[in-house]
Amino acid sequence: QEQPVESGGGLVQAGGSLRLACVVSERTFSKSAMGWFRQAPGKEREFVAGINWSGATGYRESVKGRFTISRDSAKNTVSLQMNNLKPEDTAVYYCNTDPPNMAFWGKGTLVTVSL
Repeated sequence: QEQPVESGGGLVQAGGSLRLACVVSERTFSKSAMGWFRQAPGKEREFVAGINWSGATGYRESVKGRFTISRDSAKNTVSLQMNNLKPEDTAVYYCNTDPPNMAFWGKGTLVTVSL
C-alpha cells in the first residue's frame, strides 16, 4: 500500500492561512473515509478533521470554524484549508484513512505558526 504524500506546510504568522494537500492511491481514496491528523512536539498525535464518502465532515473542537477539509475524487486528493492559524496549531500534519491505518502514515508536512 503506497504511503500518502502530504504537502503545503510552511511558516506563517498567527492569523494567516495555509492549504495542505494529500495525494493517495486511487484504491485507498475510493474505499476509505479520510482524515487529517497532527502531532505537536512532545505531544501525542491527534485527530484534526475527517471526511467520509458522502462528504460529511467532522472536526476537533479547537479548529471548528477555522479549518475546512475537502476531497477531490478526480485527483485522489484530500485537502485541509486552514485559516486564522494560531501558534497552538504548530505541528506536523499527516493524512490517513479515518480511522487511521497504523501502517499507512506518511512523512507529514510541518506547519509552524509564529506570533
